[in-house]
Amino acid sequence: MKPTVVFILNFLAIIPLASLLSFATEELSAKLGQTLGGLMNATFGNAVELIVSIVALKNGEIRIVQSSMLGSILSNILLVLGCCFLAGGIKHKEQNFNSTVASTMSSLMAVSTASLIIPATLYAAMGSSKPKDTKDDNILILSHGTSIILLILYALYLFFQLKTHAHLFDEESEPEAGAEGSADGGKPDGQVLSPWAAGVALVIVTIAVAICAEYLVDSIDSIVESAHVSRTFIGLILLPIVGNAAEHVTAVVVATKNKMDLAIGVAIGSSMQIALLVTPFLVILGWIIGQPMTLQFELFETVVFFLAVLVTNYLISDGKSNYLEGAMLVGMYIIIALAFYVYPDKQPTNTGSNTLWSL
Repeated sequence: MKPTVVFILNFLAIIPLASLLSFATEELSAKLGQTLGGLMNATFGNAVELIVSIVALKNGEIRIVQSSMLGSILSNILLVLGCCFLAGGIKHKEQNFNSTVASTMSSLMAVSTASLIIPATLYAAMGSSKPKDTKDDNILILSHGTSIILLILYALYLFFQLKTHAHLFDEESEPEAGAEGSADGGKPDGQVLSPWAAGVALVIVTIAVAICAEYLVDSIDSIVESAHVSRTFIGLILLPIVGNAAEHVTAVVVATKNKMDLAIGVAIGSSMQIALLVTPFLVILGWIIGQPMTLQFELFETVVFFLAVLVTNYLISDGKSNYLEGAMLVGMYIIIALAFYVYPDKQPTNTGSNTLWSL
């Protein structure tokens, strides 16, 4: 079957699956709360990328793994969140979300940004004073230690969010849920499926999306090669958009229903999970299986990531959103996409016995 046909069929198949994923997430959040519902949706969405990244890591495709991780973070904090603010802002003049969640997530995203900036600047600071092998070894040591710390921080965040300070994350969601219940005669939204049924539906739909996304991603490579599009643009822009299509739809749909805590949990929560859990886990996994996966990204990519987090943190710090802020985030993403479209590909470079394919 031609790659173009495969692409179209799987893209069309993901659309209804994304709608089902959105429905299952809302059902689950109605029983477990928007905080835990958003966390579970982000986890199921990132499970697909984690599986694909593990396969790529085993094949030694370090740069492909790094680019897909960074691209997923950028698409979530800029494109998805921007579309949420834009779609929700058009329907509602101004929307409010939990400022405690926004502040905590902003701080953790800033820490994750620092974890990428420090290895890049250290590598540049060492310059030509040390042999390349020595610099690579130093970056590996730094990446391994940093990854362990990031994993501990994410575990502490989950304990903070779900156990010790759960009341802070739910305090602004409860009045809103109560208002919806009174409007519907005392019945809150989401009484169709039980928590177990909604959880099983999330698992089944996520697996179906993963299968479609796998075929779709494989077909994209052939299409863009004939269209003369750079591999950098594929890895950081196209693949994350396609791979996160279900999460995109989920976040936008719940945002139009004024469930901004759930939308924030899906969009920023997913980015934070990739930055603080998935990427460090892949670094540690590479350490175990003998692949030199590090937190050292290209300097241009690191700067783009820093600017994206900076803009996002400014816009969510007040706990309010409108369509103008959404337009800013989407505009920022389009600028970054254009930059990566003209970003030159690099030739593969050999490091020891491993080949690191630069996108």
